[in-house]
Amino acid sequence: MRRPALLVAALLTLLAGCAAGPGDDAARDARWQPRPGTAWQWQLGGHLDTSVDVPVYDIDGFDHTRATVRALHRDGRKVICYVSTGAWEDFRPDADDFPRSVLGRGNGWEGERWLDIRRTDVLEPLMAARLDMCRAKGFDAVEPDNMDGYRNRTGFPLTAADQLRYNRLLARLAHERGMAVGLKNDLDQIPALVGDFDFAVNEQCAQYGECDDLEPFVAEDKAVFHVEYELPTARFCADSRRLGLSSMLKKYDLGAWRRAC
Repeated sequence: MRRPALLVAALLTLLAGCAAGPGDDAARDARWQPRPGTAWQWQLGGHLDTSVDVPVYDIDGFDHTRATVRALHRDGRKVICYVSTGAWEDFRPDADDFPRSVLGRGNGWEGERWLDIRRTDVLEPLMAARLDMCRAKGFDAVEPDNMDGYRNRTGFPLTAADQLRYNRLLARLAHERGMAVGLKNDLDQIPALVGDFDFAVNEQCAQYGECDDLEPFVAEDKAVFHVEYELPTARFCADSRRLGLSSMLKKYDLGAWRRAC
């Protein structure tokens, strides 16, 4: 979910470094690649409503079973696994596996704290285990959340370079498991990361006048799954169609209710 941001760091093009390598062509071709304009449903709260007539569902990876994913597949849907990768959540079954040394400030949501993403020695095996869970349940893709900690008051001196390194690590872990992966928010690093990710997930780019920043994904024929919470559809759907975004209006609880463009 969208997190309160501080001032953006210095120009990222100086920090981007080398993009991830192309990897194995056969593995890349086998991964799901959602295209611009693909309709979707994003439900992280409440009883899952599987009746929405869309080809893509994005649901919580911990809360749902392999049977749920299989049922969605039988209905012809692709399924995205939501997991938080940049913040600790005290309500997850693996919460005790995170040492206190990597837990930072609260991120504005009850029971959640930012992670020290510099500590990949600690976090990589933990995140790999979460993505193993997604793969074991049959998910087609991953939505890693809280991917822009460097722009927030985390309690750690995170830099843009730290964030690029960590986000690329997550992309690699997903791809090694045969799953597509989306870049969540983190708009300022899109030019550096668009080649590493298969789609984007964005919250409130219309409200904050940022939707043009997502054009690199559409230019590479990659979907941008976008939601607004506070603007009526009349305020953003025309621009969304122009830009090729997959946009809808949702409530903050991310229940079943939606109003698509």
